[in-house]
Amino acid sequence: MTDTTIWAKSASHGGALSLFEHTRHVMDVTAAIAGALKFDERLAVLGAAIHDLGKAHVAFQRKLTMKKSQLQDPNQILHRHELSSLGFLPLLPREDWPAVIDMVVAHHKPIRQAAQAADGFGKGIIDLDKRSRTWLADHLEGWEDWSPRALAVLEELGITTHAISRIEAEEAIRFALAHCKAKGYGWSAERGLLMAADHFASALTDKAKDQLSLLFKEPKLEYFNRPHELYPLSLMAADQPQRHTLVVASTGAGKTDYLFRRCRGRVFYTLPFQASINSMYQRLLKTDEEKPFGGSIRLLHATSQLVENRGKVEEQLQSLVGASVKVLTPHQLAAIVFGTPGFEAVMLDVRGADIILDEVHTYSAQAQAMVLEIVAALRRLDCRLHIGTATMPSTLYAELLRRLGGPAEVAEVQLAPDVVVSFDRHQVYKVARDEDDPAGWPLETDEILTQAFAVGEKVLVICNTVFGAQKQYQRLRELFPEVNHLLLHSRFKRGDRAKREKRLEDEFNNPKIPGPCFVVSTQVVEVSLDISFDRMITEAAPLDALVQRFGRVNRRRTEDTIGKFKPVHVLAPGPSYLPYGAAEIKASYAQLPDHGGILHEQELQQKIDAVYPQLQPWDISTHVIWDGERCRLRELCNNTRSVLVDALQIESSACILEKDQEKYEAKDTPWQERIQLEIPVSWRSMRPHLGKYCRSDVGALPFVIPGNKHYEELGLLFDEHDIFLEN
Repeated sequence: MTDTTIWAKSASHGGALSLFEHTRHVMDVTAAIAGALKFDERLAVLGAAIHDLGKAHVAFQRKLTMKKSQLQDPNQILHRHELSSLGFLPLLPREDWPAVIDMVVAHHKPIRQAAQAADGFGKGIIDLDKRSRTWLADHLEGWEDWSPRALAVLEELGITTHAISRIEAEEAIRFALAHCKAKGYGWSAERGLLMAADHFASALTDKAKDQLSLLFKEPKLEYFNRPHELYPLSLMAADQPQRHTLVVASTGAGKTDYLFRRCRGRVFYTLPFQASINSMYQRLLKTDEEKPFGGSIRLLHATSQLVENRGKVEEQLQSLVGASVKVLTPHQLAAIVFGTPGFEAVMLDVRGADIILDEVHTYSAQAQAMVLEIVAALRRLDCRLHIGTATMPSTLYAELLRRLGGPAEVAEVQLAPDVVVSFDRHQVYKVARDEDDPAGWPLETDEILTQAFAVGEKVLVICNTVFGAQKQYQRLRELFPEVNHLLLHSRFKRGDRAKREKRLEDEFNNPKIPGPCFVVSTQVVEVSLDISFDRMITEAAPLDALVQRFGRVNRRRTEDTIGKFKPVHVLAPGPSYLPYGAAEIKASYAQLPDHGGILHEQELQQKIDAVYPQLQPWDISTHVIWDGERCRLRELCNNTRSVLVDALQIESSACILEKDQEKYEAKDTPWQERIQLEIPVSWRSMRPHLGKYCRSDVGALPFVIPGNKHYEELGLLFDEHDIFLEN
């Protein structure tokens, strides 16, 4: 590189990279994506070629070397490099301008942002036109000096150029402004294409080209065609002519394989919880080793990069487009419903793919409303949807069937009644609470555990809250000090939780390692974790959640286990029903058998419908960008991420321990290590403590929690004295 090199990125923003290198990478990726998605490849590559030429502007080059304090200088012009890039439109035929403008003008900021901008001022082209009389002149300042250098980059990239006068450049930007002002409602595939390619190229830089042959490659899923008498769904046909699928089948019936057998193209597999997603991802990696899919497998959730251990490239690929199989949460698809940043790229990524929505019944009312909207949005994108669940209220089933287009469009799959009987496997015992201590756990549970451990059983204990799990774990650990034990809940550091989940799978769930042992957990173990215990003690919960919890007991289906039953003990509802509603817990408890009665799978639907007689979806209509087939969002615009938070009430915060603060805030601590130190906590749980703790001004701005000398055993404690009483 020379002193005259035009830089696209500085060393402090992902590594020094020249404009030539970055543009070449983006052009390569754009060509590959355009070819896979049937875009006009010539036009797409031209848009990629000019998208960042405005970075040659002296203001941008100067900004790359500035400190944060200097960026606040009021004398600095407000420069958006993508707007300066529009000055190079005269290199293209006039008929190409509209499509290229759509690619370039909003690949970082929407064209109109003022109403949503955090500082009250948007930075899109329409915003700047309203707030500044000099914005156009500012973006072409020094044009005669820096535009030839930008043109030289294009020439080096093999693109024929010619000199562009300032008048021509100004006319081009004014054309782009008028084009943007005339935009109606809808979404821009061109914007999504450039954003997807830019993100991909920026993440992988010179390694991007090695991945292009795998982009949008359909996987080979023959592995899942493996009939076995123990798994009745594996014996059922999966070649029905309907596009979509609704499967209701007992846990262990082979539902995962069946859902994959229904897929015809690239697959997005969604699950609600991080632990279950990680488990499914590892399962698919092992499957791929045994019989390769012939494409890429990726994982995506809030901390998925901490789980990926196959190398830096695989880590960077997780959030990018074009995977053959991707395991993720529905929240990662929510952008297509709420129009949050990058939603156009997500729409291009999923368009025409197979989407598996597994365990759809396990969502809150807010998240369930989101899933219903996602179903509608995915149908608009010509996706094939395959929905699976162990239990589902009839009202929810009917609504999903309607949104999928009815029986003519949906293959409805259920097990025959005589087959369902073979999945009975749990004896239910209700455990009354002590009248003198209704909030505590009765002595009967200690007697149950004593007898279970005496015969070497593995016991799973589930509490409804983190605080409850911490108290029970401490009590049981002291009561049974010789028994191997584990505590698992959400308030561990992200890195520590991943280790505990692995220990749960490798040690406590390993049939080669005998009991006795006990695991105390919250509902994080409810869904799709392939674990099997001998016995369970659980607090009362909604019936659908209880069924999922029971599914972690006597899970392994063999010729020897069919017709055999294992015990589950359910505590009567206590004085607190958090985090659930009192009515649904009481109704659910009333539906359970007692005194060792069998929970019959054939009766589950009737019991579920008794608890949930009506569908009560959360109203998120004011946040959704779709009204039937009509998009209510202006093209080249997007909503802020706060819309998703407001609609679903999922706002969360992060905490760190005081002892980790110095490391967390150190300048040389990589972001990956910072994330591993964070402890996620919902805002609902944080609100009672907001006045107690200071916040770090680094990273996720976590609350700094002092004390917690017992963290290694119990996880985060806000009030230690509630558990550890002074003597």
